[in-house]
Amino acid sequence: MKFAFVFLLAAPAFLAQPLRVGTFHAEVRTEFTTKQGLPSNDVRRVWTGAGGRVYALTAAGPAGFDGERWTPVKVLPPPLRTAAGPAGTVAEARPDGLYVRRRGSRWERLYPSDGARSWAVRDVRGVVFDNRGRLWFCSPQGAGVLEGDRWRLYTGAEGLPYDDFTAIAAGGDGSVWFGTRIGAIRFDGAHWSYRQGRRWLPHDEVRSIAVEADGTAWIATAGGISRIARRPMTLEQKARFFEDEIGRRHRRTPYGFVHPVHVAAAGDASKWTQTDSDNDGLWTAMYGAGECFAYAATGDEGARRRARKAFEALRFLSQVTQGGSHPAPKGFVARSILPVSGPDPNLRDSPERDRRKQQSDRLWKILSPRWPVSADGKWYWKSDTSSDELDGHFFFYAAYFDHAARTEGEKREVREHVAAIADHLLVHNYTLVDHDGKPTRWGVFSPDELNHNRDWWQERGLNSLSILSYLRTAHHITGDPRYDRACRVLVERHGYGMNAMIVKSHQGPGGGNQSDDEMIFMNYYNLIRYETDPDLRMKYLLGFRHHYENEIPERNPLFHFLYAAVARGQKFEDAFGAVDLSPAPGWLEDAADTLKRIPLDRFDWAHRNSHRKDIVLLPPHMRENRGELYGRRVDGKALPADERFFSHWNHDPWRLDSGGKGTELADGAVFLLPYYLGLHHGFLKE
Repeated sequence: MKFAFVFLLAAPAFLAQPLRVGTFHAEVRTEFTTKQGLPSNDVRRVWTGAGGRVYALTAAGPAGFDGERWTPVKVLPPPLRTAAGPAGTVAEARPDGLYVRRRGSRWERLYPSDGARSWAVRDVRGVVFDNRGRLWFCSPQGAGVLEGDRWRLYTGAEGLPYDDFTAIAAGGDGSVWFGTRIGAIRFDGAHWSYRQGRRWLPHDEVRSIAVEADGTAWIATAGGISRIARRPMTLEQKARFFEDEIGRRHRRTPYGFVHPVHVAAAGDASKWTQTDSDNDGLWTAMYGAGECFAYAATGDEGARRRARKAFEALRFLSQVTQGGSHPAPKGFVARSILPVSGPDPNLRDSPERDRRKQQSDRLWKILSPRWPVSADGKWYWKSDTSSDELDGHFFFYAAYFDHAARTEGEKREVREHVAAIADHLLVHNYTLVDHDGKPTRWGVFSPDELNHNRDWWQERGLNSLSILSYLRTAHHITGDPRYDRACRVLVERHGYGMNAMIVKSHQGPGGGNQSDDEMIFMNYYNLIRYETDPDLRMKYLLGFRHHYENEIPERNPLFHFLYAAVARGQKFEDAFGAVDLSPAPGWLEDAADTLKRIPLDRFDWAHRNSHRKDIVLLPPHMRENRGELYGRRVDGKALPADERFFSHWNHDPWRLDSGGKGTELADGAVFLLPYYLGLHHGFLKE
């Protein structure tokens, strides 16, 4: 079958108008307890008084806020469950219903009805008039608003996250806030935002809410007060914030591997301990790639220096494996390094641990030492490197070579380093061979295994894609025809081109594995950009489109931008007609919304979402549930980025309950890479 295929490398002049994000509001939480002067953490009410001063009623008496601390005062709170509206109208929430009294008339009970349903509401928990004079109420049936004589009613089906209400308040910015027994909810008329857990509140039981004219919310809980302010910010300012935070805490070893840190006390960033992981190379590569795109988009020399530092760190992961008592073959990449001055990691990652791992994975290697010592005696380096490490390395090397390696000397260093890794794979029959002379557990790309060994059927598509992407990238960087020939052999003799069209066995949106997805998107991005055969490029792009369709509801800006960079405006034709491969409408808005929502607070606070009313659970066949719940919102999309915790884009957005205890502080590279990628490709504009 012959296909006509039109492909143009994405460039700003080719694209439609970029999305101008401009200034948005980043939410910032400040917590107040007895440490800041509250008489008690058991807070019953919060309200604003004359001059805009904020007051609170606690179990030990009232207090007022002076801008820094709380001090005891003698003041009474305003009436509860009553609200004054325009033209002398008064509304009241009662146990038996919703009542309103207009000037000169008697109390009237209201029966909210939107034409499709009518509620004889009882146990009304709160009423408020917003800045447009509309009457809002909340009750166990849901929430509603009356504008003129027209009602709008909200339940989980309309996106209301939860409905065990305790309070309601309206702000001068047009928002309405709801307190519940499990968190607070902000509604701006279009979007519901759920604020639950320690990222947002000192305690989930909300007793009262007050909202200032600028939208700042004061939330009284059973464990103190939360102030959620709305800070005007641009994406560029947010990027600078995360860059500063990374420079302050997250660069590990003199080489500057970028990684989350552990803190001594939950939510307190003043004392931290740096940590390593199996994927130091991957995370540092993704951070470094962001810096390459930053330099390409802005010309900032600081970004170029940071990209150079990332290259030196990744190159060292190959250099450190050479020599010593357990030398690896040339071109082998370590997972991570640790100084020998610290604890011996082999005591943790021991053969006994490997034997336990074999109980659930019979191909798991028993490797001793898993952490050999470098030839100079300064470093432990972690072996048994996986394909996801190489995926990150090659993704970075392409970005560095194309955008940030400015001098011929710098480009030569990249060529030599990439050639060493690619040659290692060719010499060892498309496998990554460790210091024990055997392939690593996950570094297998050979046709004998991927095409003919049933133990590798799940990895056949992805690992075929990976090796093709590595070789195409190596050919692009070095110009060596050996890598082009190797690609042709894998495609023409072993079917790797077809393998790469179906990269994963996927059950649809909500299924799959996000670690694999992250690798798939980086590999496709390089492979499609560097493949020289138009027919092959079309096949890869078509395979990319089929996989991307499963990821659209995740609202992942990295995935959206990587796909759009090679697919926007592209078409293919066959006997059935032409198909537009561009992302579907709304992709760019979803990507930008996620970038705006990624919290400035990067602590791993726990988030509970499995009790929500706006969630549709995924069917059991979609996931290996393992006792956990997975679901989507009623709009078909995953939970927003500010209602879950994640360190990296391998996070599972369909898992409803996530996070930890607030003792891990993630870095902001998860924001920087997609932001700078989108800026470079002309998708975003400040």
